[in-house]
Amino acid sequence: MNKPNHACHNCPDPKPNDWLVTDEAKHAREFDCRCSRKCLPNNPDFVQASFMGDHPIVVRAARPDDAAGVARVYIESWHDTYPSILPTQLLCAMTPRGQTARWQAAIQARGREQVLVVEKSGAGIIAMASFGPSRDSDLGFDGEVYTLYVDPSYFGLGLGRALLRSSFSALGARGYSSCVIWAHAKNPARFFYEKMGGRLIAERTARMMGDAVPETAFGWRRLALVERSAAR
Repeated sequence: MNKPNHACHNCPDPKPNDWLVTDEAKHAREFDCRCSRKCLPNNPDFVQASFMGDHPIVVRAARPDDAAGVARVYIESWHDTYPSILPTQLLCAMTPRGQTARWQAAIQARGREQVLVVEKSGAGIIAMASFGPSRDSDLGFDGEVYTLYVDPSYFGLGLGRALLRSSFSALGARGYSSCVIWAHAKNPARFFYEKMGGRLIAERTARMMGDAVPETAFGWRRLALVERSAAR
């Protein structure tokens, strides 16, 4: 195992009367996108639409005024996932004001890091992801999903899968061919990444607030989800 040393806008805006609603979307409450991969161009402002029960849902490029919603999901996800894993002082240091400023800057820049959100009618932003070029070229993967978080109130509804698939589509539209995701070694999301076809490819130890943080990397040689029946 490699152990590195360092740490559509082509489619019209969706309208309720032409969103695709399948039996799976109605009954399993999971995403079914009406846009094909070819509808995701280099312009990051693409939209994918579906329903959650009777509520419209879209996966789209983030806008600057989404920053507060993105920050809320990010902070709540960290507090839900890492209370016994990361230092309490680190979690307490994450403020809505600071995270809103951080995400607003990233969204406005539209540079290295691109941001996607899942928006639910009446509830606002309920999930987010960010991606761009790999930060560790030694691993042999050209793209990377930096963050992927779902509001804990919406776990188990397919939002993570929808975001990962959309991130892969957007990376492919920008010319990337593979992807890596780094996760805390104790983050339960690692089992999700394995189930989506990610292979454990590397390990490293980062430092946060002076504490050693073990991380694992999952890689996809192709930008496609290969869902396994069980994580292992």
